[in-house]
Amino acid sequence: MEFPADLGLAVLLSALEALGLVGFWFVEGLKQWAAKGQSVPDPTGRYMLLLSTGSACSAVIAYGLSQADLPIACTVQAVMAALLALLLLLVAGTTWGRRLGRDRRRRRLRQERLRWHASQREGSTPASALVRRRRRRP
Repeated sequence: MEFPADLGLAVLLSALEALGLVGFWFVEGLKQWAAKGQSVPDPTGRYMLLLSTGSACSAVIAYGLSQADLPIACTVQAVMAALLALLLLLVAGTTWGRRLGRDRRRRRLRQERLRWHASQREGSTPASALVRRRRRRP
């Protein structure tokens, strides 16, 4: 039984892409570990850049392999491109959701703070008058 070069190329390219991705995440993890609890710049932009270029490169490689008439390697690269694009969408969606939640929380806190300041200026609410009376007694 002969081992087809097409299958070997598919395995080799997939292994290289997986090793590159795991290596990148390992380096990012080392950065966080080395910080020892201190703040680390958000790696989301680098993740998105890595995943988008990896997906695009896999798609270009798949196209080249299809032109070279290597169907197994082409299919594997097309699947890798789709998986990297899906992972990119998950990272982008998670980041967008966090940012949306943070912006909503900030907006709500800002509105509460503005309402509280307005109530302190007016002095018409019984709660603010009660607080002022308690402050003056001691």
